[in-house]
Amino acid sequence: MPLFLLLFIGVPLIELYLLIQVGSEIGALPTIGLSILTAILGAYLVRLQGFSVLRRVHDLMDRDQVPALEVLDGALLLMAGLMLLLPGFLTDALGFLLLIPPLRRRLIRRFVRLVPVAPGDRDQAGQRVIEGEFRRER
Repeated sequence: MPLFLLLFIGVPLIELYLLIQVGSEIGALPTIGLSILTAILGAYLVRLQGFSVLRRVHDLMDRDQVPALEVLDGALLLMAGLMLLLPGFLTDALGFLLLIPPLRRRLIRRFVRLVPVAPGDRDQAGQRVIEGEFRRER
């Protein structure tokens, strides 16, 4: 609960403070223009990288592989896009950081390590095993 309180109250207050500080230095209209420019540039970059992730997903699915990591990559790109569309310099900075592929891969690796797939299900080599049934319908 305190984390959500910090996110919903703290982040907008920090954004407002930063917008006021930047506006007092460069003026109101340039600050608004800079905010719009970062949103447009961010949307363009997210679109480019999103199509790249989508292409990788299709390639893996064509080879009958599960694109789990690519889906997580796409989710982080979605978060980056949302952050870049929100007005403010802090969210823009976080959004642009999420557009850096090595940083996204590092976050995904950390997430995969923290979230267990199937605890206790391991084969003789110690690898995780997920049992299930599937049927291909075409």
